[in-house]
Amino acid sequence: MIDEKEFIKQLLTPETQNTAFQKLLSDYQKPLYSHIRNIVLNHDDADDVLQNTFVKVFQNLKNFKGESKLFSWMYRIATNEALTFLSQKAKLSGISSEDLQNKTIDSLKADLYFDGDEIQIKLQKAIVTLPEKQQLVFKMKYFEELKYEEIADILGTSVGALKASYHHAVKKIELYVTSN
Repeated sequence: MIDEKEFIKQLLTPETQNTAFQKLLSDYQKPLYSHIRNIVLNHDDADDVLQNTFVKVFQNLKNFKGESKLFSWMYRIATNEALTFLSQKAKLSGISSEDLQNKTIDSLKADLYFDGDEIQIKLQKAIVTLPEKQQLVFKMKYFEELKYEEIADILGTSVGALKASYHHAVKKIELYVTSN
């Protein structure tokens, strides 16, 4: 296993770039897809955002300074791409981001790639009621099982703030699920 600095060098060197990028794709395609899918909910949208994410990663690799892990940097790009996608889709539809997410949740039952049940649908509806940052923190911790340190690196915030956000999110979700 080569270290990250060496791998990034391979990604930036024309002779090794294709092989290195193929490895990057094979290593990160599934976790990034899951991360994006947790945000946008819809399979086709997640595929589109994933493609855009890898294009951005490829285009901006030369600007990667190594101040965070490659994983965190790519997740930050994926998160921003997913949020931008949702915002643009809501704007084009002439509805709020929350309304868009609720419509997407309502259509999840017909989604071939969604294998959840009514409880999953209720959980998704509860998550939509949270502020954006709490949604992200909850999804990354609960669904993706990322460590607070990883989430802090991705979102550029402190572990303490994340723990508080997660705690508040869990309380709001519990209240929503038990009262609806």
